[in-house]
Amino acid sequence: MVAMSRRVFALSACGIAGTASFVSGCSSFGMSDEYEALASQIRQPVALPIKLPVTPLEFEGNAPTSELVRYATLAPSSHNTQCWKFSATETSITLLPDLARRCPAVDPDDHHLFVSLGCATENLVQAALAHGLHADVVFDDIRENIRVELRPTAPRSSALFHAIPLRQVTRGDYDGAAVSAAELDVLQRVGSGPQVRLVLLTGRPALEHVLGQIIGANSRQMADAGFVAELKTWIRFNASDAVLTRDGLFSPTSGNPAIPGWLGRLAFGMLFTPVSENDKIARQIRSSAGIAVFVGLSADKAHWVEVGRCYERFALQATALGIRNAHLNQPVEVPSSRSSLARALGLDGYRPDLVVRFGRGPTMPFSLRRPVSAVMV
Repeated sequence: MVAMSRRVFALSACGIAGTASFVSGCSSFGMSDEYEALASQIRQPVALPIKLPVTPLEFEGNAPTSELVRYATLAPSSHNTQCWKFSATETSITLLPDLARRCPAVDPDDHHLFVSLGCATENLVQAALAHGLHADVVFDDIRENIRVELRPTAPRSSALFHAIPLRQVTRGDYDGAAVSAAELDVLQRVGSGPQVRLVLLTGRPALEHVLGQIIGANSRQMADAGFVAELKTWIRFNASDAVLTRDGLFSPTSGNPAIPGWLGRLAFGMLFTPVSENDKIARQIRSSAGIAVFVGLSADKAHWVEVGRCYERFALQATALGIRNAHLNQPVEVPSSRSSLARALGLDGYRPDLVVRFGRGPTMPFSLRRPVSAVMV
């Protein structure tokens, strides 16, 4: 995922061009004023309280509906595909999968898609409560959508709600420092649920063991031409491309340089290699405080939604504590590696759903989101 966002290849513009003039010329493709202004606008905090009519809730055409959906879309999604649509009635908001934004190579059974919907659902639940609306979440097995029924309650804006605009998948290196036992206890509590188990690993031997699982899966995944081609279609090599689509993986959000699109597409296959990626993965895990593995108690779409909700609470709580996180989902995306990881963690009979590293580190550039009008149906 996105894990549920995917890592972007490590690319050195000067290594390709070999001239100072080329590198200087590429600087215009970096973080533009337009990109930064748009990222800031998308994450503008809601001014609370927002007054809503008590009966009926009157969501159709009401500005608070737009704000609730905007906060929902700030959730993570695999490759930042934003694979969701929303519909609203007077008393509910429904989240639907956007199948046009599937990633069949990396996510053939739509696991990540429904985890992403779960993340958006949790954001919606937290934002609704801050607006004075209690949310009851129901997964419709027949229609395969998520209905969020809303009714008035006392407003309560939690630390998780305030973390929504600040949360990001931080793909850079962390500082290697440990996370306190008290913080781990909080993360364990918010990241678990009746249908979801959270396994937190902090010991170095355990991290090295999982690192071996990730590198093995990454090497197999990168040998899959379909996976590589699909990933390439979601990379936005420069700010202009990112602003145009407002989705996908913008290179600087992973600490990589922004370059012309034609050059990125040309060089991708040469520089996105198992050796470079595995070296980066090893460095990043060894700079992390720990790894979190999320495990649904059943392998079906309803449970995948619950995994997404638990992960999003974990990510929001981590953000509130100043802790970063990023996905390394290769061993849950490759079936043979998934079963190997389950055995290594003593989870035989269960499907590990997400692998997430965490620790403290610098903020990276924020990714973009499509406008609310583009996701409402």
